[in-house]
Amino acid sequence: MADFVGAVDQGTTSTRFMIFDHGGNEVARHQLEHEQILPHAGWVEHDPMEIWERTRTVIEVTLRDARLTPADLAAVGVTNQRETAVVWNRRTGRPYHNAIVWQDTRTDRIAAALEREGKGEVIRRKAGLPPATYFSGGKIQWILENVDGVRAAAEAGEAVFGTTDSWLLWHLTGGTDGGVHVTDPTNASRTMLMDLSTLDWDDELLSFFGVPRAMLPAVLPSSHPGLYGVTRADGPLGGEVGLAGNLGDQQAATVGQVCFTPGQAKNTYGTGNFLLLNTGTTPVRSRHGLLTTVCYQFAGSPPVYALEGSIAVTGSAIQWLRDQLGVIDTAADSEALAASVQDNGGVYFVPAFSGLFAPYWRSDARGAIVGLSRYNTSAHIARATLEAICYQTRDVVDAMRADSGVELDVLRVDGGVTANDLCMQIQADILGVPVSRPVVAETTALGAAYAAGLAVGFWKSPEDLVQNWQESKRWHPTWEEPRRTESYETWKKAVTRTLDWLDPA
Repeated sequence: MADFVGAVDQGTTSTRFMIFDHGGNEVARHQLEHEQILPHAGWVEHDPMEIWERTRTVIEVTLRDARLTPADLAAVGVTNQRETAVVWNRRTGRPYHNAIVWQDTRTDRIAAALEREGKGEVIRRKAGLPPATYFSGGKIQWILENVDGVRAAAEAGEAVFGTTDSWLLWHLTGGTDGGVHVTDPTNASRTMLMDLSTLDWDDELLSFFGVPRAMLPAVLPSSHPGLYGVTRADGPLGGEVGLAGNLGDQQAATVGQVCFTPGQAKNTYGTGNFLLLNTGTTPVRSRHGLLTTVCYQFAGSPPVYALEGSIAVTGSAIQWLRDQLGVIDTAADSEALAASVQDNGGVYFVPAFSGLFAPYWRSDARGAIVGLSRYNTSAHIARATLEAICYQTRDVVDAMRADSGVELDVLRVDGGVTANDLCMQIQADILGVPVSRPVVAETTALGAAYAAGLAVGFWKSPEDLVQNWQESKRWHPTWEEPRRTESYETWKKAVTRTLDWLDPA
């Protein structure tokens, strides 16, 4: 058998290809950013063709730099930015519109109308999600209603929908020449269109958004020994490489963190924060603003579910300091700037740029920096930005405790922001529990590789993967409880200042 497994990690700001060995160690990677298209306030788009070209390039460069060929890969997995919606013509291969990104808020009126019409409770019961701009269903509806010709093409079976995993799998397996149109339950569960109990598209939910069933991909297990398909000779992976794993990015990180036991949780720090708690084979319905979602499904086994707290803006708040405010030159500079002051100087920053996601679900909220005085500097704002990442995580952890009764004894963390030691120390202080980072911090790609490798026998069982997990660093709380309580209460007060900024849709 080949010695390695590959993973395409198609994220919100970049696409990478990574190669792993049997021990779960990174062998090689290459990563490229893509353009963030912002045509109006609250609108966020990507060019699907650019994403496909970036994917081709990162695969080719990674293999070349590692001096490997596609034949050295036992299988390839795909992970992606989940709710981002692409609608394209299956005959020409051309998108009808830019991809509408998960952060985009243009569908706020669609979400509000669902609630007004009493459909919100049906969506919560069947799909495990609240009506929100975050999810794909409203984005498909917007394209069908606002882009000329798409509705007719969809009814004729020519216009098809997919999240970016489906878009890439379709291209990798041939595109207009026989490309497969597939997804997995983790991605399908983020659309508001799939029934959690059946793992299939639901006619009643489809009717709410006016989405023809023919537009939608087939839903296959996340780790699929029958393969999603094989690569075509004219693609970046050459011919006959098996595409055997597919997971939404946060579920992939959960697999990469080997959270296979109910009660285990991980938090991924990327553009946003995404905290998932494994709840086992029975969905837990949230009463405190969390999402019920599919965690993963390995072929031949029942689906495993999770509670998720999705936070829209965390790492991207640091990018905002760099790109919009210009107070740092690189994202890494945020740590030194924040560390130059002892505390936040009374400043709290609630980065509700796209409204507030879990556990609030307030699309009317907008960002606010509060508590400013003449004493404050850019360093206090930088520290408040790091703290905002951690306070939002505390919001979600408290909601998970209320829903599940699980008390965290440690939080496993991954993603780019975990390289910021100060931020991780603040996270431990605000939560009051240790924070643990693994040796392989980019667990999203690793989880996709694990899913693919399990499918083809590269790894024999999930227990093999547990043996691979190793801790790199652990941060322990240093704050006394009175400080932790007081600071968190002030954070919640700051959150109230962001609400009701926009008029109801």
